[in-house]
Amino acid sequence: MSTSTPHPDALRDGVHPRPRRDSLRAWLLDGISDDVASHQGPHAERVEKTHSWWRVMCLTGVDYFSTLGYQPAIAAVAAGLLSPFATIVLILLTLLGALPVYRRVARESPRGEGSIAMLEKLLSWWGGKLFVLVLLGFAATDFMITITLSAADATAHAVENPFTPSWFHGAEVPITLVIIALLAAVFLKGFKEAISIAVVLVGVYLLLNVVVIAVSLAHVFENTAVITDWWAALNRQHGNPLVMVGIALIVFPKLALGLSGFETGVAVMPQIRGDASDTNADPRGRVRGAKRLLATAAIIMTSFLLLSSIVTTLLIPQREFQAGGAANGRALAYLAHDYLGAGFGTVYDISTICILWFAGASAMAGLLNLVPRYLPRYGMAPQWARSVRPLVLVFTAIAFLITIVFDADVDAQGGAYATGVLVLITSASVAVTLSARHKRQRKRTIGFGVIAAVFAYTTVTNVFERPDGVRIAALFIVGILVVSIVSRVQRSFQLRATSVTLDEAAREFVTADADDYGAIRLVANEPDDGSAREYKDKIAGERRDSGIPHRAPVIFVEVHSADSSNFEEDLVVRGETVHGYRVLRVNSGNVPNTLATVMLEIRDETGVVPDIYFEWTEGNPLSNMFRFLVTGGGEVAPVTREVLRRAEPVPARRPDVHVS
Repeated sequence: MSTSTPHPDALRDGVHPRPRRDSLRAWLLDGISDDVASHQGPHAERVEKTHSWWRVMCLTGVDYFSTLGYQPAIAAVAAGLLSPFATIVLILLTLLGALPVYRRVARESPRGEGSIAMLEKLLSWWGGKLFVLVLLGFAATDFMITITLSAADATAHAVENPFTPSWFHGAEVPITLVIIALLAAVFLKGFKEAISIAVVLVGVYLLLNVVVIAVSLAHVFENTAVITDWWAALNRQHGNPLVMVGIALIVFPKLALGLSGFETGVAVMPQIRGDASDTNADPRGRVRGAKRLLATAAIIMTSFLLLSSIVTTLLIPQREFQAGGAANGRALAYLAHDYLGAGFGTVYDISTICILWFAGASAMAGLLNLVPRYLPRYGMAPQWARSVRPLVLVFTAIAFLITIVFDADVDAQGGAYATGVLVLITSASVAVTLSARHKRQRKRTIGFGVIAAVFAYTTVTNVFERPDGVRIAALFIVGILVVSIVSRVQRSFQLRATSVTLDEAAREFVTADADDYGAIRLVANEPDDGSAREYKDKIAGERRDSGIPHRAPVIFVEVHSADSSNFEEDLVVRGETVHGYRVLRVNSGNVPNTLATVMLEIRDETGVVPDIYFEWTEGNPLSNMFRFLVTGGGEVAPVTREVLRRAEPVPARRPDVHVS
């Protein structure tokens, strides 16, 4: 093994230098941890430094507020002259629907788990796991399209700036890929001080937007004819005001991008500084700060959405919003250049590009928190999925593919983005409805149920009108399911326990045999009726068929069924005396892997390698293997032996498996 030359300071301080690791594998897996959701990024569960809620709001704001870069233009394309009315509907849905829902989500998942974790708790076994995987597919759609859409819009602002080189035009895809690559480089090196950067970006960006909107409103008041012209055009297109309101209600789902910040707002909760009296079980200060964050962000965003939709609709010709138009994907930037000059417009473009790029960073951090939280724990991702760098490379490759497929087009990706956002908000609405129902809060159940129905309608409408979103989400879902199934099969022979604890009685059973006889004989028993005859017949058969000496002491070991869809478990082995027989009992959703883990723990506790005795399982080997993968049972003896063989490479230290 090659080593690096010790640094003089390291020798002087008495610190032993670590061996130099220059292999690609070591670099990729550097910092891998077995702790769920402990990865770098702004959404980590456990953080060393917390911040005031308003500073953390800026972290979620780089995602939420950055949509101002493209939302007004997308709204104009979707709703046309009705954009202000459709935006009002969106604002009402934000303040009266999404905000109450996520305030409840924040209260019930104060560690940033979000609505997916709430639904995971409400739904058990494989149905719950599959539902979570589907939601992860939509969440991946949301975050991945955030990265690609934000990068594409950053490119649009760069290309349309008057000071950029002419060769930028027509090079949108390469420029977008470079922006995404720079984002990946940040995470490959290490994503730190995210909140401090976010505060600066959000502060500058919102200030510049205030200037642009204020100047635009001044032009509207100076030339009120634009209002009368707009109203006349509306009447020519849609007739009376009631028709306009009806159409606005129909088209507002296309504006769902304006709801994008709520799930991220909950995800960053661990970063919020709570009260000194906060505990893990009751973090009231953190929850209160999260509610302030969500309410303040929603009020700021809805105010900007309304004002921006008004000024862009009144002052920008509709043709400029279409593909190839100067306001396509950059409506407020168009006004900044038009009314404040190229100098200010360039400053605005730079600010927009930076916050859009950092919105991709927030989304990447969300993915790095989301995937390790679920998939490895389900056994549905390789162990390297706990490490940051391999995941960054995977997500970057997917972002490259999406950018190329959509030709870095902001409008084309809007449907996919809206679908991901709406499905997550709908799932959150359902989660809080079920939570209120479970707690028998009748009025809140009805209220949240109505909100869930509205969001469900919005989601379905968006899917029918823009099916690209659900197609992309379906690809993510299929990809996640395929990877999950393959990974679960490949990891089926691993030890799965995150911890093993022998209670006092169990420890006494095994240490007594180890000290008195120098041997520990375990008899695997499938729990039946628990009668004395069950144990008597079992031990008589094993002594006869397996040759266990008549006076040799034995200990029964039983695995009582639990949720077989779980992959990682904390095992507690209980020692009990049943009808005069010593029995080790443990609850687990998987029998052979649990037995192997318990035997290795007994070996490590006592220093004696135990033996275990089985009966052959009846049935077809293929059906038994399928039972093992789904229910954790099946052909227990050979699988237990295989798990032990893979876990302990030294035969002399490997517990022996006897089958008769």
